[in-house]
Amino acid sequence: MEIQLPKQRHRSVQRLRCSVKNYDWDWVSNNPNDMLGHKVVQKWGSSDLPFLFKVQSVAKALSIQAHPDKELAKALHKSMPNIYKDDNYKPEMALAITHFHALCGFITLEELKGVLDNVPEIVQVVGTEVSNQVLNTTKEDGEDKVKSVMRVIFTQLLSASKEMISTVTTKLKSRLQTESQVRQLTEKEQVVLQLEKQYPDDVGVMSALFLNHVKLEPGEALCLGANEPHAYISGDCIECMATSDNVVRAGLTPKHRDISTLCSMLTYEQGFPEILRGVSLNPYVTRYTPPFDEFEVDRCHLPGGESTEFPAVPGPSIFVVTFGKGTVSTSNGDHVITQGDVLFTPAYTEISLTSASELHTYRAGVNSTFFRGS
Repeated sequence: MEIQLPKQRHRSVQRLRCSVKNYDWDWVSNNPNDMLGHKVVQKWGSSDLPFLFKVQSVAKALSIQAHPDKELAKALHKSMPNIYKDDNYKPEMALAITHFHALCGFITLEELKGVLDNVPEIVQVVGTEVSNQVLNTTKEDGEDKVKSVMRVIFTQLLSASKEMISTVTTKLKSRLQTESQVRQLTEKEQVVLQLEKQYPDDVGVMSALFLNHVKLEPGEALCLGANEPHAYISGDCIECMATSDNVVRAGLTPKHRDISTLCSMLTYEQGFPEILRGVSLNPYVTRYTPPFDEFEVDRCHLPGGESTEFPAVPGPSIFVVTFGKGTVSTSNGDHVITQGDVLFTPAYTEISLTSASELHTYRAGVNSTFFRGS
């Protein structure tokens, strides 16, 4: 089998969205079992890949959002198909190419109490009664109680009027700018000022104080399950996800916001998220395996003149070249590849990559654990 080179070639990794359907999907759909593999067709059908693969270059923070689980996705699609355009869930993974910053998941109860003690603007928005509910809650009250008060205060914040948020974010900005003259602001405070500059008078600025500030080094990844709040702040990353466009937004965006849905769907789990560092398959390839059948990602960095092989697997793959130049080889011949190229590899196809100079590529494919378990 031959690797299909895309009809259009991208010469920049900026905001690249990679999907076989952007190119010659008829070539795939006419031969689904050969191209996708019969196990993939049996599980997900032949109308699309089970995953989407992107390169994100985040210069301006993306929205505070969450993705619905399968049950909620079906309900949202049925009730509001003009907004939620499919019925699938959308777990995702972000793998840092550069230093990458994100907001992800709720801070702990104790950290939230610290926010209420040190950020009077938050108390002004949510009110003293709700603030006291949090301050008077302890871990000993049980997980359900802690989640309940987190839900109450976060919902109260996101439901505040635009006028209230405008007034309070202006006060917060002024106070932090004044205090920066006499002390070093915390990283979270610096993030708040950055977000306020990008999205003035937006409730997402205040929401950032409730979420963990995650900093990824190149080669580290963040895995995001359903119903977890997150926002990408800055940096470049590889992003892979289940095939869906379902996003429930609540802040840092001019797009549609569905605050009631978002506040009701979140798990309100607290604590810092796990950072994935991958498993080395050989000196040049590291694999990142999330707990989802739909996808996995391989990171391949080849020094000049080196080669590595990707064995045949019973599912399709997409390769993205983010740096350098080299050659991809199959039983049908060689193709020169360079930065920005996207390649689709059919199921059961073994390929070899060789670098002319340093070569950086990323591969997305169906999670290998799916094939072992099916």
